[in-house]
Amino acid sequence: MVQSINTKSDLVINGTSHMGLSEYGKIMVGDKGFEFYSDRDNKNFIQIPWDEVRRVIVSVMFKGKWIPRFAIQTKKNGMFTFSSKDPKRVLRAIRVYIKPKDIVQSLGFFQVISRSLKNIFRKRNKKS
Repeated sequence: MVQSINTKSDLVINGTSHMGLSEYGKIMVGDKGFEFYSDRDNKNFIQIPWDEVRRVIVSVMFKGKWIPRFAIQTKKNGMFTFSSKDPKRVLRAIRVYIKPKDIVQSLGFFQVISRSLKNIFRKRNKKS
């Protein structure tokens, strides 16, 4: 069995890790970090200490009525994407340990399209 990095857990909830193939398991938010443990395989786990977290990126739909998934961006190891049964509870538990300014909303569909079009035209102007 894997040793937890937390000494006290604030929240344990069913969740899904979207790293490659989706993996079902438990999300644990505790005093030392964020943890995900797979239901199928004990060796498949993710442990992220709070001092390693750069920001939490939240995908928001329908003006905050529905949060399908959230991602944790780390300083060294990239992004880890998760979803849970009650994402608002998870994000409230994370907010205790992460500054609220580091929890940001992801870009919407039209924002991504407009940025890509602006970049295309910007590249054309530089070539001229």
